[in-house]
Amino acid sequence: MRRLWFDMLWKTDWILFGSILALTVIGLLMVYSIGASNEVGNLLQFKKQVIAVMIGLIVFILLAIVDYRQIKSLGTVIYAVGLSLLVSVLIFGSTVRGTQGWFKFGSIAIQPVELAKVTFAIFLASYFAKHVYHRLNWVTFFGSLFAMLGYVAPILLQPDFGSAMVIVAMWLVGVAFAGLRPKAWLLLLLVGVVSSLLVWQYAFKPYQKDRLMAFINPQMDPLGAGYNVIQAQTAIGSGGILGKGIGQGSQSRLRFLPEASTDFMFAVMGEELGLLGICLILGLFGVILLRLLILGSRIADPFVGIYCGMITGMLGLHVLINAGMNMGVMPVTGIPLPFASAAATALVGGYLALGVAESAAIHGKSQASER
Repeated sequence: MRRLWFDMLWKTDWILFGSILALTVIGLLMVYSIGASNEVGNLLQFKKQVIAVMIGLIVFILLAIVDYRQIKSLGTVIYAVGLSLLVSVLIFGSTVRGTQGWFKFGSIAIQPVELAKVTFAIFLASYFAKHVYHRLNWVTFFGSLFAMLGYVAPILLQPDFGSAMVIVAMWLVGVAFAGLRPKAWLLLLLVGVVSSLLVWQYAFKPYQKDRLMAFINPQMDPLGAGYNVIQAQTAIGSGGILGKGIGQGSQSRLRFLPEASTDFMFAVMGEELGLLGICLILGLFGVILLRLLILGSRIADPFVGIYCGMITGMLGLHVLINAGMNMGVMPVTGIPLPFASAAATALVGGYLALGVAESAAIHGKSQASER
């Protein structure tokens, strides 16, 4: 038994785990500084974040111990659980900022879509691993397409366009890693253009259209749809090279920056930690994404390669969208910054996603050992 535990500790990807912890600690410091800067000092959100971190770490460790092949074998069941959560929130969920995407239990709010992203990755990777050998055939392709639409439809009904876009991007990464035929990419391009026009015309709410227009020209409505972007850019620019110091950011402390601890956490980091802090944070994300890609290429099981590719796409897109919307180069959506924003469900979902990857690092067989 002692040798088994030693072997697990030896195979653990400590670089991946250390990078996650570093981002989490930085996020906790930022959430604390935002709460403590209140005149009366409101640390409720910080306390919730600490609890979410504890839950996330427990989930991560438990999943790392369990052999990932057991999780892989339950892919269809896991997909059904994720889908039931997405449908249930449309019936029993609460509406926050125009989106019916939360289960509320007193002061506790759970956002199922953040967990559904991980269940979708597990299912699709297990599905492709069963059916894909060299090239993705049309039957398997359309099966995965319908599975993706099964998640996207209830997400759009909330409506949560940002998360729906993440699911679609994860699916595209999955089919790319599974070996999609070149002709199919042309078909997807055509379908994507037509779908975008239809979504803009019939699915987008007025406030979502305003956000996109504000992205194109924030000064068009500086006190309305463009206000958040302008304040975020001001915060990042005022941080300079070294930043103003933790708890000294005027944009968040004086409440000029709305949703500072969630959607606009990147701007708070830019103001308080400066350019060097931003480079450190982006560097840590880069390490996580790189370790996932290395892990996916190292393990012989195709499930691991596809799964790690999809989780890399999910986290990478989250960082791109969140950082981009803070800097005014991406439309504003409700996408949190992984492991840093005060979004408890997203934090636990991130640990869940990487816990499965860590299990593959510990229990998977490398390409070299298979030869």
